[in-house]
Amino acid sequence: MYPASKHSVKVFEKLVELLPAAEKTKTHIVLLAGEATPFRNDTDREIVFRQESNFYYLSGCTVPSSFLLTAYQSGTSSSTIPSCQLFIPQADLADMMWSVPPPSLEAAKETHDVTKIDHLPALSGAIEDLIKAHPDALIHTLPRNSPLFPNLPEEYVNQVLAYESSTITDLYLLSALHRARLTKDTNEIRAIRHANAISSRAHEVVMRVLGLAVRGKIEKGEGAGVDRPLLPGEWLIEKEAEAEAIFVASCRREGAVHQAYLPIVAASTRASTLHYCCNDKEFAWGPVKPHDHQNRNEFAQSGTKELNPQVLLIDAGCEWNCYASDITRTMPVGNGGKFTPEARAIYELVLEMQKLSFEILKPGLHWDAVQLLCHRTLVKGFQRLGIFKSPNSSGSGSWNSEEAILVSGISSAFFPHGVGHSLGMDVHDVPSASKPKVNDTVKTEQGHPSFYTYLRLRLPLEEGMVVTVEPGIYFSPHLLALVRDSKHIDHEVLKRYEKVGGIRIEDVVLITLDGHENFTTVRSDVEWVEGVCSGTI
Repeated sequence: MYPASKHSVKVFEKLVELLPAAEKTKTHIVLLAGEATPFRNDTDREIVFRQESNFYYLSGCTVPSSFLLTAYQSGTSSSTIPSCQLFIPQADLADMMWSVPPPSLEAAKETHDVTKIDHLPALSGAIEDLIKAHPDALIHTLPRNSPLFPNLPEEYVNQVLAYESSTITDLYLLSALHRARLTKDTNEIRAIRHANAISSRAHEVVMRVLGLAVRGKIEKGEGAGVDRPLLPGEWLIEKEAEAEAIFVASCRREGAVHQAYLPIVAASTRASTLHYCCNDKEFAWGPVKPHDHQNRNEFAQSGTKELNPQVLLIDAGCEWNCYASDITRTMPVGNGGKFTPEARAIYELVLEMQKLSFEILKPGLHWDAVQLLCHRTLVKGFQRLGIFKSPNSSGSGSWNSEEAILVSGISSAFFPHGVGHSLGMDVHDVPSASKPKVNDTVKTEQGHPSFYTYLRLRLPLEEGMVVTVEPGIYFSPHLLALVRDSKHIDHEVLKRYEKVGGIRIEDVVLITLDGHENFTTVRSDVEWVEGVCSGTI
């Protein structure tokens, strides 16, 4: 059973920490609305339902249009076992006829860790009873009148405001929830680990289908595309959409209802777009060039086109019981399932950035240090490859040293995003807790301010945090335009690498007492990736 009561205690403890001293000893009541089933535009066609994360965290309830009412007071029995009342809709004939009805009260009692379960009409009376029992209570809600959270009907707000002694506020609850959700318990860790296992297998499925095609083991069946459709065993991945379909199908087959975010499936130079979600182009075929976004529907089976060597970047992950995964793998397409020399060099450098990041992860380490390490590793690697000039090769002295290049900030043109973020119920989890408004822990920030512009995590690591580690290197024409005149770059060498597009490698890790545990099980070493994508292993 989902440990909702433990989560409630954790949230209330964080809530009390945030309150002014005069408010700490009061009774605190949380009133939350769950998500309602969404509909497409102004029609009656349902969109897939997913419970709002904060509501699920405190209730474990996935029934649409539910409400939660909890009460807590420090120093009393409710500080260890808060009163938690869940209110769910009552099934009617239309629900039974058109869709899956909400559970009965008896069934819901068996699956929810709450004090009491009732139907929605009882909510108003429960609010009144709590306020009468605790006339000085402080009632907490999520930000009201915000499109980011489910709507809390005015009738319940007005009911609270009708009592002069009670106060309702939306100033503290969201921050308390985010701080509580920042570290995960064993139940949450189990769900995240399972989501990542499913997603890891889905990534490998895509790679192995690519490998089968290289070995000529995928062929059209007789009449395919005319008398009958292609069967899954006959699929060839020739378009981004086909790779996405196979990934999602693999996750769905294992029981994952939702993707944690829109999958990013980018082939060729489109891999330089960080959140590319179009997934609507073919792979790059000769004579169509890798940069051409106007590929036509011509297929390898026809024999009229040859697949250009390129990368396929897939950043995708499912969720399991409202907990996310987030994995990126970049794989070779064409060239017999092998990376080109340039793509392999960049891939190995990104892998080095991730490996060195793993080595320093531990509680107390500020995440900024991981970001800086990745930029430093990129600069050193680019100097080895000749993309960045080095003092020895250019004879230019200290102005072209590793430190000088770091201070210049030009590495941000190739690695513009953060090296990772918190992950939990949401893929970019608990933003207010992950990235405080004031980052005063780091006293001697190094490098360039641009390294930290898009960082979604800016605080010391804690045991129990789940984070992604996702370094990348990109050759985006939009970002490169800003450094075309840089004296630190050998622009002739750079031209050889621009066709790579982008490489990203991303794993999900748990911060443990003495380091980390990697939840991502699909391998990323070059030999294995090339072996699978070429069909040799």
